[in-house]
Amino acid sequence: MCGVIDMPKVAYSEEDRERIRTALITVGLDLMAKQGIQHTTVEQIYKEVGISRTFFYSFFPTKEDFVVEALYWQQPKIIEYVQKLMADPALTWREAVKQFLYACCYGERNGIAVLTIEEQQLIFKRLSKESYRTFRQKQLRLFGEILENFGIKTDERGIWLFTNLSLAVIVIRRALPDTLPFLVPEAADDTVAFQINTIVDALEKLKQAPAS
Repeated sequence: MCGVIDMPKVAYSEEDRERIRTALITVGLDLMAKQGIQHTTVEQIYKEVGISRTFFYSFFPTKEDFVVEALYWQQPKIIEYVQKLMADPALTWREAVKQFLYACCYGERNGIAVLTIEEQQLIFKRLSKESYRTFRQKQLRLFGEILENFGIKTDERGIWLFTNLSLAVIVIRRALPDTLPFLVPEAADDTVAFQINTIVDALEKLKQAPAS
């Protein structure tokens, strides 16, 4: 428990509300990373923080709104992790990039919340067009920053390609075997390793290419 006492809403200052909002997102991200977004309920989150259901919804109108905000909150932490890996003298560039991609693919082991195929579909259906545009902009910025920290400069199309390649390996790994039953789950780890090596090979060539 985070030790927050559920007093009447009028008793909360703006500072209190911000502290509780931060606690909700922190707890929610931890739960979503460990057990998946679909299996994390609003009730689990607000009970862990120590507030009521009604008070939770005064911060986030829907669970989908909460999930999107939590993913935004996670983005700076992802960049910090990339920077930490790239600054590690014990790792080569290639090792650092691979370690980052592996951490994302196995997010439940590394405290990183990742959307499954079903979760992406559900959230997309419930996002407004404006919210979706905002999400795409922030997603593009995140993957662009990741590439910059890898020492790679590219255009928007290059960022899109890196985004799709990265998310594809992450999503496919999470989808085995429940969502993609005809793929072979016994080969999931080998598939992830192959795909990550392929992505890193492409990034390494891009990094070494002369500036245009």
